[in-house]
Amino acid sequence: MEKKIIIAIDGFSSCGKSTLAKAMAKALAYVFVDTGAMYRAIALYFLRNNIPFNDTVSIEAALDQIELRFKFNAASQKSDMYLNGENVEQEIREMRVSQKVSEVASIPAVREFAVAQQQAMGVDKGIVMDGRDIGTVVFPKAELKLFVTADPSVRLERRYQELLQTDPSISKDAVAANLQQRDSMDSTRAHSPLRQAEDALVLDNTTLNREQQFELAMQWAMERIKAS
Repeated sequence: MEKKIIIAIDGFSSCGKSTLAKAMAKALAYVFVDTGAMYRAIALYFLRNNIPFNDTVSIEAALDQIELRFKFNAASQKSDMYLNGENVEQEIREMRVSQKVSEVASIPAVREFAVAQQQAMGVDKGIVMDGRDIGTVVFPKAELKLFVTADPSVRLERRYQELLQTDPSISKDAVAANLQQRDSMDSTRAHSPLRQAEDALVLDNTTLNREQQFELAMQWAMERIKAS
């Protein structure tokens, strides 16, 4: 029986990290954890309850009231994000949450809260997790670390097409501004900034389709699994 490993996937937003992570988890029969959904759900709770992003006391009190769970959705064949028992999978993808998620994720108390949960999920290995600091902070000893990247213009078009599905009135300029803002905040925040781990394999998918990206990543995964 093959040993299970931890696969950590990091990179900028709209690089296809979650799509790749889901496909790899399904192929390997591993658990997939969308850390972005966790931060989005926390941001949604803060927005709903008017939690000031600069008030440490309010933030810590709010985190004590938050329960995050992933539950499998038989209809969509994927796991949905539940916030305090409510399915918020659709609402956390809205632009109002996207505009605030990087700011919320940069709050030290929020990251500590989420990272503790993420690390607990990986105790038994056999997990694929994507985010911004998975290979550097959450699982620095992961057997396989991928850093996914793509040309900014390609990322913009992918994100624009994705948001059009739920908001036909969205403008490409608004999407571009949001991506630029998130890139800047993710890379420059003081606590767990987005950066490539020294031992990460870079996967530039600018000219790759989903199948090609998946095949390359799975090739690397199988090499690490056999070596473990």
